[in-house]
Amino acid sequence: MQPFTHFPPRGRTEPPETNRPDPSVVPSAALLSRGVSIKGSVKFLNELLLDGEVDGTISSPGTLTIGEQARVRGDIRTKSVNVRGTVEGNIFVTERCELQANCTVRGDIEAPRVVVNENATFLGSAKIGAGKSLPA
Repeated sequence: MQPFTHFPPRGRTEPPETNRPDPSVVPSAALLSRGVSIKGSVKFLNELLLDGEVDGTISSPGTLTIGEQARVRGDIRTKSVNVRGTVEGNIFVTERCELQANCTVRGDIEAPRVVVNENATFLGSAKIGAGKSLPA
């Protein structure tokens, strides 16, 4: 006598693949996808890939990637940030800030290292130095 009976699955058991970001961009990162809108503060520990909208502050001891479709209105305080979308606010990082082609940053940047790629738009001032202080 068999203790369990096996029934074949009916129809599709997994959701269809639609509008999923390329996981190779930031492996094993948390994701706020396109269409997600947050008002308030966002905090995370390790990595976050943001492709939605945030109206508020973002703070973390980890790495933030702002996707091409993302829009942030508020200050960012992280270890490092890679901007591909739009930021309207100040950026404070303890390691590295990278502005990718076609991104827009309207605000000041304070970081030990800043990389600005060709065709990035940066309207603000930059304080670049070896210090590792992260303003509160």
